[in-house]
Amino acid sequence: MPPPRTREGRDRRDHHWAPSKEEALEKWDWNCPETRRLLEDAFFREEDYIRQGSEECQKFWTFFERLQRFQNLKTSRKEEKDPGQPKHSIPALADLPRAYDPRYRINLSVLGPDTRGSQGLGRHLPAERVSEFRRALLHYLDFGQKQAFGRLAKLQRERAALPIAQYGNRILQTLKEHQVVVVAGDTGCGKSTQVPQYLLTAGFSHVACTQPRRIACISLAKRVGFESLSQYGSQVGYQIRFESTRSAATKIVFLTREPSLPQYEVLIVDEVHERHLHNDFPPGCPPGRLFPSAPDLKVILMSATINISLFSSYFSKHPVVTGAREACSPITVMYQPQEAEPTTSKSEKLDPRPFLRVLESIDHKYPPEERGDLLVFLSGMAEISTVLEAAQTYASHTQRWVVLPLHSALSVADQDKVFDVAPPGVRKCILSTNIAETSVTIDGIRFVVDSGKVKEMSYDPQAKLQRLQEFWISQASAEQRKGRAGRTGPGVCFRLYAESDYDAFAPYPVPEIRRVALDSLVLQMKSMSVGDPRTFPFIEPPPPASLETAILYLRDQGALDSSEALTPIGSLLAQLPVDVVIGKMLILGSMFSLVEPVLTIAAALSVQSPFTRSAQSSPECAAARRPLESDQGDPFTLFNVFNAWVQVKSERSRNSRKWCRRRGIEEHRLYEMANLRRQFKELLEDHGLMTGAQATQVADSYSRLQQRRERRALHQLKRQHEEGAGRRRKVLRLQEEQDGGSSEEDRAGPDPPGAGDGVDIQDVKFKLRHDLAQLQAAASSAQDLSREQLALLKLVLGRGLYPQLAVPDAFNSSRKDSDQIFHTQAKQGAVLHPTCVFAGSPEVLHAQEPEASSCDGSRDDKDKMSSKHQLLSFVSLLETNKPYLVNCVRIPALQSLLLFSRSLDTNGDCSRLVADGWLELQLADSESAVRLLAASLRLRARWEGALDRQLAHQAQRRLEEEEQDVPVSPKEVATLSKELLQFTASKIPYSLRRLTGLEAQNLYVGPQTIPATPHLPGLFGSSTLSPHPTKGGYAVTDFLTYNCLTSDTDLYSDCLRTFWTCPHCGLHAPLTPLERIAHENSCPQAPQDGPPGAEEAAPETLQKTSVLQRPFHCEACGRDFLFTPTEVLRHRKQHV
Repeated sequence: MPPPRTREGRDRRDHHWAPSKEEALEKWDWNCPETRRLLEDAFFREEDYIRQGSEECQKFWTFFERLQRFQNLKTSRKEEKDPGQPKHSIPALADLPRAYDPRYRINLSVLGPDTRGSQGLGRHLPAERVSEFRRALLHYLDFGQKQAFGRLAKLQRERAALPIAQYGNRILQTLKEHQVVVVAGDTGCGKSTQVPQYLLTAGFSHVACTQPRRIACISLAKRVGFESLSQYGSQVGYQIRFESTRSAATKIVFLTREPSLPQYEVLIVDEVHERHLHNDFPPGCPPGRLFPSAPDLKVILMSATINISLFSSYFSKHPVVTGAREACSPITVMYQPQEAEPTTSKSEKLDPRPFLRVLESIDHKYPPEERGDLLVFLSGMAEISTVLEAAQTYASHTQRWVVLPLHSALSVADQDKVFDVAPPGVRKCILSTNIAETSVTIDGIRFVVDSGKVKEMSYDPQAKLQRLQEFWISQASAEQRKGRAGRTGPGVCFRLYAESDYDAFAPYPVPEIRRVALDSLVLQMKSMSVGDPRTFPFIEPPPPASLETAILYLRDQGALDSSEALTPIGSLLAQLPVDVVIGKMLILGSMFSLVEPVLTIAAALSVQSPFTRSAQSSPECAAARRPLESDQGDPFTLFNVFNAWVQVKSERSRNSRKWCRRRGIEEHRLYEMANLRRQFKELLEDHGLMTGAQATQVADSYSRLQQRRERRALHQLKRQHEEGAGRRRKVLRLQEEQDGGSSEEDRAGPDPPGAGDGVDIQDVKFKLRHDLAQLQAAASSAQDLSREQLALLKLVLGRGLYPQLAVPDAFNSSRKDSDQIFHTQAKQGAVLHPTCVFAGSPEVLHAQEPEASSCDGSRDDKDKMSSKHQLLSFVSLLETNKPYLVNCVRIPALQSLLLFSRSLDTNGDCSRLVADGWLELQLADSESAVRLLAASLRLRARWEGALDRQLAHQAQRRLEEEEQDVPVSPKEVATLSKELLQFTASKIPYSLRRLTGLEAQNLYVGPQTIPATPHLPGLFGSSTLSPHPTKGGYAVTDFLTYNCLTSDTDLYSDCLRTFWTCPHCGLHAPLTPLERIAHENSCPQAPQDGPPGAEEAAPETLQKTSVLQRPFHCEACGRDFLFTPTEVLRHRKQHV
């Protein structure tokens, strides 16, 4: 890259003057580009401290020009005093100075072209000029070294002044004597940054520190790396969900997820006082039980002293190092309660005027020369957006504020803007959620505005939904927020509530373990064999209802059996660091050669929605996004969006950022999907769930050479960007739009290649992490998914999401699009989320077909007969102002319930089915019902058996044991897939409705005292029927109970027989439906291993279309019919 052009160099280039090498040597000019290039070739090679074309190279030439001006000025002053002295722009290195100067005490040496044998580089350079250049380079290095030592001395003074410093030796001594140590200190006392460094100084070389949030990991790694004089990626690194800077030389690593413990000597669990879910669990376990693979692991639990009494009593068996108080400057607290207006309601937006009044008071009371930024605590993203809009308008008018949002949904680059410096005379106004209470420390905060509110996600175990609600904060949180204003000097805290409100606050926040779902925690506890979760000694035990709901959910997912022990799939799910639903999808998808689409869908469902809020109200964005929408559901829409984005990425002529902006898509979320997709793929490979056919094919030698060249260039771009981003001081720019961007690029002159000029660093990282050709191939193949593959993929998603099902309301067909209502088993009246694809086209969910009829001849929509009833599988049920179904996919109702339900109950002829105790299905023909039910039993048994064998086989391979289980063959998987598709394609009319509460209470006939019925060959496989102890009827399998439903015809169903002719042997006799199936499956002339369900080779199923129709067997033609009396007479006349 050419160096920065000076005024002289720019004028010559503008006149098309380009000196040659000989001209540059003959007419020496330090500002000539060719001269500088010759010197850079000689001194700034790849292995040198300063590399050619780097940010450091530009900084050197800037220093060199200043040094020239300084030397010229000094020389001119000497000439005025002593005109006889010779003129030198820079004294030669070999010459001795005439007078002593402290600047000449440089303890450095630089190897140049004449001393290191560089194969002729610089051989033609004048020796005097080389000496002058080396002298200037020494001055530059010495100047930088002195600056670094000055910063280091200041840094050491600041570290020594931290409250935690006086406890450093005590912490190390206690850790030597005990395996578990509790360190308690106020937020801001320095424990998060200093304790890892104390361990490093003491000789520990493998230290892991867990943090609850990714932004804390990144900021702490940068700070500790700066204080320990090591850039992160070497001695200090971080590892978050989608990024890692750790290397083989890393000694301290900050993580958001649980580390692999055997490789560490010390584990630091930070922010224990925040009471996160997994923080309340480990302290209750003995280290030997909690970390069996690392029995010598040292554990440090770090907590704030806000609730030291609780932690001290709980950790009485472990030593507690406490007393580190934050050195906080005086803080003035001003209570400004807001009067509630009678016209306001809960649905109205937050009033931003109180926050603007605080900005105005700061502008009037404090002059702009006095530094000090403002930190505003708001409850959520919606409130931040409301205040942000108003504050930006005020800031554009006063030109004295830069307004920045801060919440977890922002990208890392946008979050880092809050650490940038505001221009002189301008203050930062940071609008933040509670993320800035403890996880993020922002220097320069002098003013704090506390709204007194926080939004927290709570879990309702009865309704099985997540509820995002706004609460008053606790007194402890209020003190945490106030303390943010007194870190660098006296501060002011504006509390927008009354002092009496503060006195009424709860002392401490509710721990997370008492307000979230416990599925993953219970699964982890089961895998670690720590005992019954109900009796585990938590710091504060969770509600018993939450534990019972979690255990029941894991049983429904197949992770636990009836005795609450881990199943094979449960054992594997416990090893995968993903959500239970996502892990189940990955496991099921790996079985059916659907790994690529399942990887993409699972990754898409694991991140926040990529669709922006503004795009929902933009007709242009909606029109551009419409070709990507799928009428199958939201997962398939996200699937299409990701694949289309990958195709755009592969076309170098197209800009993916503009493509996303035009469709209202946040590209940052797509990058997260790609990163998570890669992690999921690596998990499957590590656990042996990807077959050889699914592995990556090796490219030819030319392709590998091209890839290496491209990756080398990308690494160069990334390195140059990191050098520029890490060394340039970032100053926020003040623009009319108040976008809060940083203007270091605008003031630093031209950037090196890749550090600017429109190069997207996220795109560079994306291409380094992923093989774009493989992603493009996967995206191209996804566009060619057949109808059969799509149906099989829906089965995989449906089973993974089960039991999260919703049934449409019976009267949805007469409602508007926005008024569609759905019911889950525990929650009625749920609606579609505004981002759901079905919200704009709900007609695809209606069971409309021409032959639809009612089961009793009426036209009641609630009992409509159809073969196209559908259910919604959803990822989550979220309640804000309404209960919303989030990320839905539609699946066939009857076939899905028969394959997935954990409880199936039938009446005597199996024409009435109840799934999971809340969904009733009425089938028009009992024979078809029995046939379909028997087929579902066989398919479920084969599916479960194949899955268990596959998991057992992979577990034996990982443990390198002798393989005892026969792996599932591709032919067996193909046969199972074919039969599943045939089963889901069966067309049998039925009605679907949700049972009322009273009907559910009187659903079963009750315990029976009659003995077990004899075995019916072929009907229920080899099952032996036994009376059910509570429902009545007969238990066929662990999920199917036969003849347990109450009905008016139950007393006579066993003896109701109609004439029937066997299609195989010609037997004609009056038989019940069960006797028909039993005879047909045991008939010696019946074909063996026929396809299951309604696709079996059998006569056409008779479908009742009128209540007057009765079974009729014609002796003349030997056929069976369903005829009314009139139709019987008409048929008999045909044989006269």
